[in-house]
Amino acid sequence: MQIREARAYVQALHDVAKHLPREAETEKEADALLRPGSGVADARSALLKAGKPLHIVDLLRAMGREINRKNKIGVSGSIAAYVRKGEIFARPKPNTFGLIEFAGSPSATAAEKGPVNSKGPPENFGLDEADETAAA
Repeated sequence: MQIREARAYVQALHDVAKHLPREAETEKEADALLRPGSGVADARSALLKAGKPLHIVDLLRAMGREINRKNKIGVSGSIAAYVRKGEIFARPKPNTFGLIEFAGSPSATAAEKGPVNSKGPPENFGLDEADETAAA
C-alpha cells in the first residue's frame, strides 16, 4: 500500500514539474536563445536595464521604439510566445512583461506558491474514495 502511495506521489511530482517554466540556467543561455538585434533581445536588454517588469508602453519607450498599435502588438506577441513556453520572459500583469530571473516575477516567487510541505504527501494523497473506505 505504501509503495503504491509513494509511486502516485512521485508521478504527481513529475506531472507538476512538466508545468513549471523552464528557466535559463545562465545569462549566456538566454542570450543564445535570442537573435542579437531582434525585438525580443532589445526588450530583454531594456528589462535588464530597468530591473523590473514594465508595461508594454514603458517597454517600447525604453527600447526607443515608437509607441503605436503595430509596435505594441508586434513586441507583445513576440514576448508572449516566450511567456507561453516558460522561457526568459514572464507576464506578472496584463500587458506587463518582466524576466523570469527577476525575483518579483510570479514564476520565481516562492511566497506566492504557498508553503512547502517538507513532511511528504498528505495521508490520503493518491487514494481515491474507494481506497479510503477500504483502509478505514
